[in-house]
Amino acid sequence: MGNRLSKIYTRTGDKGETGLGDGSRVAKDSLRVEAYGTTDELNSTIGLMITEVSDGPIREALLTIQHDLFDLGGELCIPGRESIQQSQIDALEELLDQLNEGLEPLKEFILPGGSRAAAYAHLARTICRRSERRVISLAREEAVSSAAIKYLNRLSDLLFVLARVVNRGEGVADVLWQPDRAR
Repeated sequence: MGNRLSKIYTRTGDKGETGLGDGSRVAKDSLRVEAYGTTDELNSTIGLMITEVSDGPIREALLTIQHDLFDLGGELCIPGRESIQQSQIDALEELLDQLNEGLEPLKEFILPGGSRAAAYAHLARTICRRSERRVISLAREEAVSSAAIKYLNRLSDLLFVLARVVNRGEGVADVLWQPDRAR
């Protein structure tokens, strides 16, 4: 791949429109732009999480997920494109099962937090859920691959489990919800 951006600003978006990967122009607040923009936000948050994770295999898994999310963003940016494959969903499920196997079953709800890395995982999880909602909204109006929605759904589950795994690895307890604590 050669140089793709020789100039960072183009001024083509100054009136509230942006170009999609197929060359068409849409409003910057369109459902499609919201979907891939939120996916990009998720990817950035996972990048923050990576800076706090010391476990090598988890870091590698997160890096792979970042690449998948960039592919997903490309899929969402180019109408009709399908990049996410069932094998990527299967890989998330396999990792999720593997990581969840070593955790104690949950008997209480947990709050986002614990270690810094776990807090980033929870933040990424909530952004992932928002990304999933944006993609579902887009799918109601335009064609979107079912694999994209499934991928985001599994990823949010994985990020929840990763938060617990990271806390355990750092010797930090999950933060348990205490109903009516303020009373």
